[in-house]
Amino acid sequence: MASSRHKHVLTRTSPPVSRRLIRVALPVAAVATLASSAAAFAWTDDAEPQSAVAISRDVEPQVTPEPVSVRVEPISRSEERVRLEPKPPEVVDHAYATTKLNIWTGPGENSTFLGVVDWAEKVAVSGETQGAWAEIVVDEKSRWVRAEYLAEQKPKPEPEPEPEVEAAAEPAAPETGLSTAPCATGSDVESGLTSNAVAVHRAVCAAFPEVSSYGGVRPGDDGEHGTGQALDIMTTDGDAIAAFVQENADELGVSYIIWAQEIWSVEQASEGWRYMEDRGSTTANHYDHVHVTVY
Repeated sequence: MASSRHKHVLTRTSPPVSRRLIRVALPVAAVATLASSAAAFAWTDDAEPQSAVAISRDVEPQVTPEPVSVRVEPISRSEERVRLEPKPPEVVDHAYATTKLNIWTGPGENSTFLGVVDWAEKVAVSGETQGAWAEIVVDEKSRWVRAEYLAEQKPKPEPEPEPEVEAAAEPAAPETGLSTAPCATGSDVESGLTSNAVAVHRAVCAAFPEVSSYGGVRPGDDGEHGTGQALDIMTTDGDAIAAFVQENADELGVSYIIWAQEIWSVEQASEGWRYMEDRGSTTANHYDHVHVTVY
C-alpha cells in the first residue's frame, strides 16, 4: 500500500516484492529533542525484508509539556530544635532539713534521684505539696523531697553522749540494797572466788548472819568449785536462803541453785524448781547445804 506522503524507496538488487507498510511511531515525549520527524519501517510478508520506507520529515512534532516539580527540603530529625523551658517555680519561703534528705525530680520515688540535702541545710520552698512530698527550688528548677523532714527552725545538734564509767572492781551495791561489805565471819572463803561468787557470799552473810560455814574453792575439782564459780552455804534450813538467792539472781550473777534435791536455773526459770535424781547421800542430794553457781 502506498502512502499519500512523499517517501523515498530504497531498492536492492533482488526483484521487488509487494509490501505492507507498518508504521511504527516512537512516543513523541521520548523524542521531543528531535525536531525533524519520526521514523517508520516496512517489512514484507516474506521471511526476508526487501526495503525500508522513510517517512517524510515535514511532520510537526507534538511536545507535551511536563509539570514542573517543586522540591521540598525534608526536616532533619537530628537538627537542634528550640525547646521551651518551664517557668521556674516561685520561692515563697525557706526551710531546713532535719536529716540527710534525698532530692527527686518529681513527687515520688519512681522519679529520678538527684542527690542529698545535708542535715540542717537551708532550702528554698515553693509551698506546693503533693501528698507526703514538698516542692523545693534548686538552681531555679522544681525538685521534690519528703515534707516530713523539713522544718521552719534550724535543728539543734544533739548532745554528745557522756563517756561510760568503768565498773568498779568490787561488786557494787545493787538497787535492792544487797550488802557488799566483807562478812564478819568466814571471809577467808572468798580466796579464789570470782567477783560474782564473792557478791553472793557477802549478800547471804549480811542477810543470814546465823550461817557461819561456807564452802568455796576445791583444789583439783574439775567443776565450778575448781574455777571459783561456786559457793556452798552450809545449813539444813535452806529454804529462805535458796529463795533469797533466786530472787536476786540477776543482781548477783547467779546461773543456777541446788537445794534439797531440786535445781533452779536462769536458762529454765519458766519451769521453776525441778526434781533431781537421788545421788545416794544427804550431802550429794544437797539437804545440808545450798549450792550456788555463778556466771
